[in-house]
Amino acid sequence: MPPESDPVLHRQPTPLVVPLVTLEGLAVRLEPLELSHGPELAMVAEPELFEHFNTVLRTPGDVDAYIRDALEAAERGVERPFVIIEKETGAPVGSTRYLDIQRKHRTLEIGSTWLARRVWRSRVNTECKYLLLKHAFEELKVMRVQLKTDRRNARSRAAIERIGARFEGILRHHMLVRGDVVRDSAYYGIIDSEWPEVKARLEEKLARD
Repeated sequence: MPPESDPVLHRQPTPLVVPLVTLEGLAVRLEPLELSHGPELAMVAEPELFEHFNTVLRTPGDVDAYIRDALEAAERGVERPFVIIEKETGAPVGSTRYLDIQRKHRTLEIGSTWLARRVWRSRVNTECKYLLLKHAFEELKVMRVQLKTDRRNARSRAAIERIGARFEGILRHHMLVRGDVVRDSAYYGIIDSEWPEVKARLEEKLARD
């Protein structure tokens, strides 16, 4: 007998549109990234934070170019970048974005996330991911969210796995970082049917924090 096939699934056929939006939690507020955020972001953008990125932000000029590239991608409709504002101080503490927005297929990626060292091990990163995932699945009605990181970035991989994203494999020789270092990328994903369980896990973690 032939193997039983998976049931045919149907999703919304309308193209995915990701508008400008501000997302707010208890500790952070995600605002659309603008050039005016550059000077304050440059103050917290230590080069060591970008060990696994393809771009290292060392100077205010680097940060300015980084923002301009992000805004250009937003104009093309393939990204939606945010600045991460710490609500207690009102200061920018990093950046994150929706990447690889696939309008036809209703999928996107969360990535290009970096945070000032002083907010590491706080609720900031968890709350950012929660806000972005909640908006993606519940407002934008995406069917899949992808996350990826350097295969060697154990801290980032552990953080992604704590969210509840499923490991999907390694894309070998995926990109060059810092000019000439070959990076293999570890891919993770969350699909819409998994979101309720992931949401409950994140909300439990945030309640503990």
